[in-house]
Amino acid sequence: MSKIPYTVVLLVPTGIGASIGGYAGDALPIARAIAGLGDRLITHPNVLNGAQLYWSQPNIYYVEGYALDQFALKRWGLRPVKQNSIGLILDQGMELELRLRHLQAADALRATLGLEIKEYILTDAPLGVELRSAPSGASWGTISNPGSLLRAAAKLIDQAKVDAIAVVARFPDEIDSPLLANYRQGSGVDPIAGAEAVISHLIVRTFAVPAAHAPALKPLPIEPQLSPKAAAEELGYTFLPCVLVGLSQAPRIITNQQRYTPDSIWAEQVDAVIVPADACGSSAILGFSQLQTKIIAVAENRTSMKVYPESLGIEAFRVESYLEALGAIVALRAGVALTSISPRLSSLTNYCDQPQQF
Repeated sequence: MSKIPYTVVLLVPTGIGASIGGYAGDALPIARAIAGLGDRLITHPNVLNGAQLYWSQPNIYYVEGYALDQFALKRWGLRPVKQNSIGLILDQGMELELRLRHLQAADALRATLGLEIKEYILTDAPLGVELRSAPSGASWGTISNPGSLLRAAAKLIDQAKVDAIAVVARFPDEIDSPLLANYRQGSGVDPIAGAEAVISHLIVRTFAVPAAHAPALKPLPIEPQLSPKAAAEELGYTFLPCVLVGLSQAPRIITNQQRYTPDSIWAEQVDAVIVPADACGSSAILGFSQLQTKIIAVAENRTSMKVYPESLGIEAFRVESYLEALGAIVALRAGVALTSISPRLSSLTNYCDQPQQF
């Protein structure tokens, strides 16, 4: 009798100031713990990216946010791979020194980790990244030349035949920004995360290939009061290593025309989703809520989204902490109903006078 893999999705939406997962790779310990309990963990770059720090293991699947939404809505599937060839897009708006730093980082990953970084290309115009923030406090952004980004990606996919795309765009240096100061002290929203998501979403939506982004910025002045949660972004000139490691084994995207390959993963196979309790308005959660997937909502991970499952009519199991969520996964994987692990258990006889009609 074949074993059915237990599959968990870990979501921490980008750019909404999550107290855990809203910083530089600070949700990685949670991802590692969940991966130790389940057979497969599917999560996204916001969880796994820690600038020059990363963690790679065979049962953790690195899936860009737009692709994860399409997966949850049953439009796309995922196919695990042993290795992807990666194409690297560099923003023409980047200074020569920053360009060389990023190319040297890519060479370092080729030499030390054996990654297949097949080709790089400069965009034919500066991408023109602009940063924005919403009244809620969430961060977002735009790019002035999306066509330049898409032309570069098309060349890498069509001519270099790469499997995945990494992008490095030149981001504005906002050294004196209050938003950045708060973020570095562990109390604010990542000011660039929303714009990063726009860039990767555009490529994935257009080409249905794995993609992720690393910003190019000048090094910041030393901050004596730096929060450990933001410290990974202070280690050097580039955030590219975690992106290249993640993409190197990111699952390929399966569209409906290629549906149901023997090793494919589909939304119906997801057993549980773990999400901040006040961040349940994403397309992914709305998609999973229509399936048999158990949604575990974590109260301690507060965000600026303020969208709770109850307000959307979504049935979710509430827990206070990620430690409690890990316990819930242990119980679910063992086939134990979560309602059974409680000092009180309602009797079925309470419903004898008005039995449910199906």
